[in-house]
Amino acid sequence: MKTATTLVTTFLLATFALSSAADEQRPDHFKGQKAATLAEAVELFRSNNQKLQQLMQGELTPEAMVEIHQLTYTLENALEKIHLETTGLKEVLEEVHLGSENMDFTKVKQQAKRYLETATTLVK
Repeated sequence: MKTATTLVTTFLLATFALSSAADEQRPDHFKGQKAATLAEAVELFRSNNQKLQQLMQGELTPEAMVEIHQLTYTLENALEKIHLETTGLKEVLEEVHLGSENMDFTKVKQQAKRYLETATTLVK
């Protein structure tokens, strides 16, 4: 049993050492731009996707790879913000749907306003 424990401990230490060495070989990490609002996130998503598309039309050089690497951080941040801001959008739309079925004018007015505020930001 002691031998098994020693083997497991040695394996874990070796794995940790190898992953630390791999991390040291990775390029420096960037934080990327962050958006405070859904509108900013959508704009960052749009503009950085355009940059990525332009980079993909040319030759993939080491410089292009560094730029792509940097872009991905901003794109990930934008997607996270978009996800956070739109998570409840389907439920709000369902409230509009149910309100319209039940002729609940007040509910439809309130929930449609909430829905459209977010939805129109996404499709500008």
